[in-house]
Amino acid sequence: MADQIRYDLLTQQALRGVVRSVLADTAQRGGLPGDHHFFIAFDTTHAGVRMPDRLRAQYPQQITIVLQHQFWDLKVSEDAFEVGLSFGGVPTKLTVPFEAITKFIDPAAQFSLQFEEIGEDSAGEAANAAEKNRGAGADRRADNAGESGARLPAASAQSSSVPRTPATDEEPTPPAGGAQVVRLDRFRKK
Repeated sequence: MADQIRYDLLTQQALRGVVRSVLADTAQRGGLPGDHHFFIAFDTTHAGVRMPDRLRAQYPQQITIVLQHQFWDLKVSEDAFEVGLSFGGVPTKLTVPFEAITKFIDPAAQFSLQFEEIGEDSAGEAANAAEKNRGAGADRRADNAGESGARLPAASAQSSSVPRTPATDEEPTPPAGGAQVVRLDRFRKK
């Protein structure tokens, strides 16, 4: 597996960089512009997550926080962010590594990212699936002439700000295994 390019990891790192940049910009501005607000879900068991024991007991696996009107002391580093929030009227400081984030949503922009944990097992499964697909590739290429697709195995970005054309109103049926296929012709200027 050492000779394979880990596009799944590279994609996920790049998308986590988007979250880092947005939070750093928010911290620098001292707040959010316009109607923007963030829903951030994260794994409370991830190494580096710092939160009070009472919250960890309440949310043993995952919690979703909202950064909108009442948050303070947002600080962003290369690997994590810190923020002050109120839970049940009790001021609380959280530290969240970017690696712990499972979802990032900005409803005002209709933008969302969802992250999955990637380990060596999933990398091996991806390699096996790619090997299987090589054999069936010639048949698929004949069926899909003129269409290009890109897999987003590790994280997916969704935004309804991408205009749809009548020819691409229908989403392609996702392949088995839950991977998403993005038709590149959707992004081409016509």
